Order: sequence, then C-alpha cells, then structure tokens
Amino acid sequence: MTTAPIDTARDSRDRVIVFDTTMRDGEQSPGASMSLEEKLELAKILEDMRVDVIEAGFPIASNGDFEAVREVSKIVTESTICGLARAGMADIERCAEAIRPAKRGRIHTFLSTSPSHRDHILKASQEDILEMITKSVTHARNLCDDIEWSAQDATRTEQDFLRRCVEAAIKAGAKTVNIPDTVGYSYPSEYADIFRDIIENVPGADEIILSTHCHNDLGLAVANSLAGVQGGARQIEVAINGIGERAGNAALEEVVMALKVRGDALPYYTGVETQHITRASRYVSAITGFPVQFNKAIVGKNAFA
Repeated sequence: MTTAPIDTARDSRDRVIVFDTTMRDGEQSPGASMSLEEKLELAKILEDMRVDVIEAGFPIASNGDFEAVREVSKIVTESTICGLARAGMADIERCAEAIRPAKRGRIHTFLSTSPSHRDHILKASQEDILEMITKSVTHARNLCDDIEWSAQDATRTEQDFLRRCVEAAIKAGAKTVNIPDTVGYSYPSEYADIFRDIIENVPGADEIILSTHCHNDLGLAVANSLAGVQGGARQIEVAINGIGERAGNAALEEVVMALKVRGDALPYYTGVETQHITRASRYVSAITGFPVQFNKAIVGKNAFA
C-alpha cells in the first residue's frame, strides 16, 4: 500500500480534527466497560497519537464517569479533553466541574431534533427545542470557552428545522456543531449534502467547525464520515476499532488511513501519528475483551498478510 505524497504547503482549511470517543460512546458497547486505570492509559496512547479531542466520558452518568473525565483532564496536556452533557443545567455544570483541571477542556452538549424524538421522547415543539438549545449552549458557554453542540438524530430531522437549530447553537456560542447520523440511517451523498446545505444557508456556519458522528448500522460509518468532510465538515468523531453501541462507530484507524493514503481523491489531512494505531487497537481490544476480526481493515491480523 502506498501513501499519497505530502504537500508541505497544506491549507489549514483542509485540516480535519480527529475527535476520539472510544472512552464515551465506545464504552456503551455491552460489556465494554473500562476501569479508571485503563482509561488513563488509553488517554496517554491517544495523546501520543496526537488525537485532537478525547471525549473521556459522560460526567453526570455516574461517579465513575465523573472521576474518569476529571483524572484524564489532569494528565493530558496536548489533546483537548471533552465531557458529554445533555441539555439540562445540572448535566452541563457537572461536566464543567469534571473538565476544570484540563489545560484545554470542552463541553459537548446535545439535544434531539428529529420529529420522532421530539414527539415521542421529548414531547416538545420545534420552538421548545430552539429555546432549549439557546439556553443550554449559553449556559455551557458561560462555564467554558470551547462548546460543541450536537443535533441528536440530525439525519432524520427536517432540513429547514435543522438549519434553525444549528443557527441557534452558533448564536449561543457553539464553536463546533455536530451533525450525527445517530441511528446509522444515512448514505454518503445524502450526508454530504446536509453539510453543504448548512454551510450555504446558515449564517455563521462557515466560521465554525462542523462535525460528523456516524454509526455503522448499515456498514457506512466510515464512508459517511469521509463524505461529510467532502461536504464541508472538518471534525470527524471516531472510536478505536470502531467500537460503540449496536454496530459501532466510524473506526478511527480506517478514517485516518483513508485520508492519509488517498490524499489524491481526499485532499484533507489529520495530525494523527499513524505509527501508534496498532498499539491503540491492541490495547482497546485487550481491555474491552472485544477481539479484532482477522479481516478488519488496517488493524486486522490478515490485513497485510
């Protein structure tokens, strides 16, 4: 396998931020829990790999998650440490407390936007959702400079309403807006078009970072993530070995190596030092007890046999 030549005069606008959620979304795989010591070791590996953002947990979910985010925040100095929070004030405040020791911290808050979630889970109107976005992002921004907001189930949300939600989040102070394919429902050309539409039609969208977060229910998580970048996203949310709930998340190793090897077709780049990928893959497999399938791309036993 050959690697595309590196352009030493790369445009920073083509830089893709790598956001690793192995410790948060990856740990939602049934049976994939990690101890505090294991999370601290994984954080060091991810930092060595030069991952940009490490989502270390969901602080309000449990005391264990809170401690993990706080302790990771203490030892990592290069990567941004992120905690997840729902739109409630208590969630956001607990998250802010957990990331306080971090040299660079981020609050990642989310709210469902699709009609299915609005009507059957939140029992909220569109106007209610917009008000909740504004209040939650504003509160988070008062506690932390770096705020990411996610539209849960974005790919099943009406496009005009998704635009309004993104605009509300930007106005309230979000520096990153995530458009997740929460149920692994989208396909690449459709997903890319969502980002293009937001950039073209939402005021301020071209001044923030748009992010992908793709689940692999149809086996399209990596393809969708790369399509999102082609559509204008500049952050990709991934997990080592593609672990995560149900069929998993976009695999860090596949996304990073696709960008590295196919720079001719995908003229974007990351800061990840790829020589650490195998070490990270083996460590995550060992601590979760999830074996890597032999024919898995990039890190599988047979991949280069």
